[in-house]
Amino acid sequence: MTDPRLRQLIIKTGVVKRLTKEKTVYEREVVIERQRLDKFKTEGADEHVLKKQEEVIQECLMMLPDAVRRLQREHDLLKKFLEDETELKETKEYVAAEQVLAAAEEVIPKNVKF
Repeated sequence: MTDPRLRQLIIKTGVVKRLTKEKTVYEREVVIERQRLDKFKTEGADEHVLKKQEEVIQECLMMLPDAVRRLQREHDLLKKFLEDETELKETKEYVAAEQVLAAAEEVIPKNVKF
């Protein structure tokens, strides 16, 4: 039977990977919506349309802190799990988890701690 720790490692790795992608998507959406706002402004769109587009941007921006908080929390849990389960170091799941942690660290703001 498979080691249950490996199953937990796979799950925790998947969560961090998904949250990393989620944060990146939210950031990309903010950029896209800002570009759309700029396009509306240059085309001389109605004031109501501009206001609604600004609301869309604000909604996107409001999602980011929660995404970062959840990513930070799950990152820390996975990191602790890897520190506690060093005997799994030779498994491909452990190596994959380390890579996912490294990718997450690139998108987590350095000065944010929750």
